[in-house]
Amino acid sequence: MLDVIVVGAGAAGIGISAILDDLGVDDMLILEREKVGTSFKNWPKEMRLITPSFTTNFYGQADLNSIMARSSPAYFLRKEHPTGKEYAEYLKSLAEYCNLPIVEHTNIEKVTYSKGVFSLKITNGKEVRTRFLIWAAGEFQYPNMTVFPGSELCLHNSKVKSWKDVKGDEHFIIGGYESGIDAAVHLSRLGKEVYVLDGNAPWGDRTTDPSLSLSPFTMERLEEEMKHGRINLIGKSKIKEISKKGDEYLIEIQGKSKIHTSKTPPILATGFKSSLTLIEDLFEWDKEESYALLSEEDESTKTPGLFLVGPQVRHENLVFCFIYKYRQRFGVVANAIGERLELDTEILEYYRQEGFYLDDLSCCADECDC
Repeated sequence: MLDVIVVGAGAAGIGISAILDDLGVDDMLILEREKVGTSFKNWPKEMRLITPSFTTNFYGQADLNSIMARSSPAYFLRKEHPTGKEYAEYLKSLAEYCNLPIVEHTNIEKVTYSKGVFSLKITNGKEVRTRFLIWAAGEFQYPNMTVFPGSELCLHNSKVKSWKDVKGDEHFIIGGYESGIDAAVHLSRLGKEVYVLDGNAPWGDRTTDPSLSLSPFTMERLEEEMKHGRINLIGKSKIKEISKKGDEYLIEIQGKSKIHTSKTPPILATGFKSSLTLIEDLFEWDKEESYALLSEEDESTKTPGLFLVGPQVRHENLVFCFIYKYRQRFGVVANAIGERLELDTEILEYYRQEGFYLDDLSCCADECDC
């Protein structure tokens, strides 16, 4: 039986595994359904990380896109805003540097828990058992296609390999957050007319929480592209239904009589489902907003030894969506496991200094003064 199994070899999986490796957890296994960084490789070719990478390690500030102390995507890639493919190369290099025990092309078919032991049925009917299970499977491979009636007629942005491949001169995008505006910018650069529909008009929100408002990188690109007059932002447009009549797609808006018509499939930029479907019965859930309830150590409140890392981590109103946010919780999870394995956790103080051990969430609600 293993001490730790990590599910997923993306940013969250590699990041938490690297800290556990530093901590001295030798009896560990990382299971990946495809290959290291596959989710990033599947991004549209033109999509880039919205947070800037910079070699600030020298000044005592970890690169925002680093998921391991002493590393920097800016230094490794020489890019400020890496593409998904480039970032996957960074993750692969870290996995090789740490010699992490990763098993690729391994699908998890079933997870059971009994008497303090997790049993995972994996590819080819094999079974592996562990004392601690860390779920780091992410979200990108689970697009949300059931947002409203007719969603199945749309093209989810995660299914686009390159915006150059999308046919047609006019496009409707459902969703105006990061991925929606990113799609609009790239389609406009290709000379296409774009309509972005969103019930909340997030392009007008202003808050210091980047999980709730558009990033400066996105706003800057949007404002520059808006000068060409090809992007139309339409707020208060919550979709009621999308249907198809002949060769046209009919987009109905709640509370409005006007129906938008499109000759191309509307593009869904409505986010992703949780990857926790396979183990949802091992968590308690918030009834109103459907997120997994976690302890102060990001452990399931229902199943001891089951930890969650990555963009699905949430503590009431605090969301840890982006890499530089959820990496701050790696040290918290590592400390919980290290103490139970009776390991020396002193090294984690270094990670605290580097910004990988945020255990006081009171500071997360602070707004900037100006």
